[in-house]
Amino acid sequence: MIHLTKALVRRWLDTLLHVHDTPERTAAAFALGCFIGFSPFLGLHTLIAITLAFVFNLNRVAALLGVYSNLPWILPAYYTLATTLGATLLQYDIPPGFWKDLREVLTDASWGEFRTFTKVMMAPLIWSYALGSMIGAVALAVTAYRASLTMIVAHRRHLATVKSSEHPH
Repeated sequence: MIHLTKALVRRWLDTLLHVHDTPERTAAAFALGCFIGFSPFLGLHTLIAITLAFVFNLNRVAALLGVYSNLPWILPAYYTLATTLGATLLQYDIPPGFWKDLREVLTDASWGEFRTFTKVMMAPLIWSYALGSMIGAVALAVTAYRASLTMIVAHRRHLATVKSSEHPH
């Protein structure tokens, strides 16, 4: 009975996670996760990635690994650079001292001061933020696809070589 239950759970997990996929589809799932993880949709990354992985029947684990490649200590630098890129492309001048003021507000301000700063200083940058982070997300997703596909194919070749040397014909 326990053996039947283990087999049922394994089959259910394989179906849920969709782990037995081609290298290209697994790399696509990881790239999708990277794209979502570096997109402007902060706070919704996990939900969007899981939803899209289910919609496109992609590897859910790979999609989540891609999302979580955007680590908390990367966020400020990435979104600062992305917003600056977007502002440059949109020819929007970032107010002098903006980044210094933002840093101060994020570290020392009350909730009311943060809300005021957001309305006055950050609202005009929303399109810069959206454009820059979407461009960055696309670039990182393309890079993630190529790198992960290369690693997955190399790993599977290695496994095949090891398996064939263990069981010679």
